[in-house]
Amino acid sequence: MQKIQFFFMAFLLPLGLMAQVYSFTEGPKTHRVFMDDSYLVETVFNTEDGFFILSRGGYFTIEKDRFKVQFEFNSNFEKDSLTYKKYDRGASWKNISTLDQNLEGKWLMAGRVKPEGEQRRDLTRSRKTMKILLNGYFQWIAFDTANMSFKGTGGGTYTAKEGAYVETLDYFSRDPQKVGKVLPFEYRQNKDDWYHKGFTSKGEPMHEIWHKRN
Repeated sequence: MQKIQFFFMAFLLPLGLMAQVYSFTEGPKTHRVFMDDSYLVETVFNTEDGFFILSRGGYFTIEKDRFKVQFEFNSNFEKDSLTYKKYDRGASWKNISTLDQNLEGKWLMAGRVKPEGEQRRDLTRSRKTMKILLNGYFQWIAFDTANMSFKGTGGGTYTAKEGAYVETLDYFSRDPQKVGKVLPFEYRQNKDDWYHKGFTSKGEPMHEIWHKRN
């Protein structure tokens, strides 16, 4: 099994200080990794044009100074059948984290706001859409934990300040022509709910509800 190296110094710090975004290149490909104190997402895309290659992630445990990630999703599952992966330490990963932003954390799509009111979904079901926001970077992933199926993803950089939330796409699995697109939204947070209002990458109006995930 392929092993990916990690920073040695990361293991000398408390887990809470390890919540960062990392990047390393492999030929023409960029690997971007989100890691908080319990979850890791690795996504690979072409450095030059942002063409999506793969994404996988899940909750991790530490075994002998290595991160063992039990995948909730793996877009390459039909080819590699990987349900977990161990990530080794090393100096090849570059910390690309920027300043902390509002809304940081993991969020699950919880429903939508309709003219007749809020329509909520069951967050315990296996079909999920998750968005992770960390240190100025974001990624959403649609997947099903029941069968490791992958439905789509997109990610890039974001800012969130005073009710204005703006995404810039670095990669988008469903339409590579959307790479570079800037998407402005309005946001409001009410405890563990994030209300996300604006237009999709297709220009369709939306008003989503996201709920904080542990």
